[in-house]
Amino acid sequence: MTSDSHRAAALLREHRESIDRLDAILVFTLAERFKHTQAVGRLKAAHDLPPSDPAREAAQIARLEALAKSADLDPDFAREFLNFIIAEVIRHHQKHQS
Repeated sequence: MTSDSHRAAALLREHRESIDRLDAILVFTLAERFKHTQAVGRLKAAHDLPPSDPAREAAQIARLEALAKSADLDPDFAREFLNFIIAEVIRHHQKHQS
């Protein structure tokens, strides 16, 4: 292996280690987020509130798209990602309504 190949292999390893750390952060962040949304779901159920709040969801999507743009992340991807999370949150809230 040439010195360039060794350097490339080392850089690849560093990138992958960073990706692994970031994946762990994402998982723990999503878990924390869902703890809060589950508490919201229980609160909504206890007070006969609807499981979804379309106005809040729209505001959150717009906010996330703006954050994505400032972070140089595809805002369409960010919107799809948040829509996926919102759908899961609503599903959890509907369980509490039963």
